[in-house]
Amino acid sequence: MPIPRRSIELTQVTEWDDGTVRPFEDYLAAEEPLEIRIGAKPIVVTMRTPGHDKELAAGFLWTEGIIDSPRCIVAIKEADGKSNVVEVDLDSAFIEPDNLQRNFYAASSCGICGKASIDAIRLRGLHSPNSSFKVSPAMLCALPDQILARQQVLGRTGGLHAAAIFDAKGEMLAMC
Repeated sequence: MPIPRRSIELTQVTEWDDGTVRPFEDYLAAEEPLEIRIGAKPIVVTMRTPGHDKELAAGFLWTEGIIDSPRCIVAIKEADGKSNVVEVDLDSAFIEPDNLQRNFYAASSCGICGKASIDAIRLRGLHSPNSSFKVSPAMLCALPDQILARQQVLGRTGGLHAAAIFDAKGEMLAMC
């Protein structure tokens, strides 16, 4: 699969090697701001490598506790053709307006930064994992190699991470 053009940038760098300086061109992971909106209302601006923006927006809304399941999302789209703005339409029946309040823009989401109160942190509504889902330690240790084999941008830049979902047999279901 080809690397998306906006995921990497070619730049001129200077390398210092044991007292010798040499210029050369190197690939860097691209990074641009992404504005996530609920409808037309901006919620957050976060930095990201372009690509999988809709998935990032959905994951952000879930980790922030704004939504508790995919059923809350009616639609996700680029805003008016803007590549750095994603609009998410939510089903108002599933949304608590108090969960939307943020006091500052965040660079990344751990689920706590920007909350207005401790009570807002406790409103997460997360469920316990499935205790019957088990994998062997050997399989678990083999999963990162599968991710690395498919990370073309990391291979060229050395500076990008990924997230993946695997089934109980160790088959990759999705990766971003």
